[in-house]
Amino acid sequence: MQSISPNIYVKDLPATIDYYKQLGFEVTVTVPETGDLIFAMMVCGSVTFMFQTFDSLGKELPEVSRKDGGSLLLYIQIKDIRKFHERIKDKVNVIKGLEKTFYGATEFSILDLNNYVLTFAEDE
Repeated sequence: MQSISPNIYVKDLPATIDYYKQLGFEVTVTVPETGDLIFAMMVCGSVTFMFQTFDSLGKELPEVSRKDGGSLLLYIQIKDIRKFHERIKDKVNVIKGLEKTFYGATEFSILDLNNYVLTFAEDE
């Protein structure tokens, strides 16, 4: 195995793209290239997320839940966490503030517009 790129299902892809741009992500691929998008790949550093609309699934994968959010937490290692926190804290829903954990990481968590939890962490 070499990497993992979560494919996250969303209801509003343009709004999701705008939201993740605030976090520093850039769009690298969309399907289709123009028009009503059903898929987008976004990258920030070595982190890649794929976003796809629920509607685009059709009946292919009925096992994928059709509701916002999920029973998972996306844990993202970053550098300069304090600077990043300061830059985005007033633009996003921070659900757990910046703190030092018992295992030595500095972390904070946000709830994105699709109800997914993202925890950003740095080993300081």
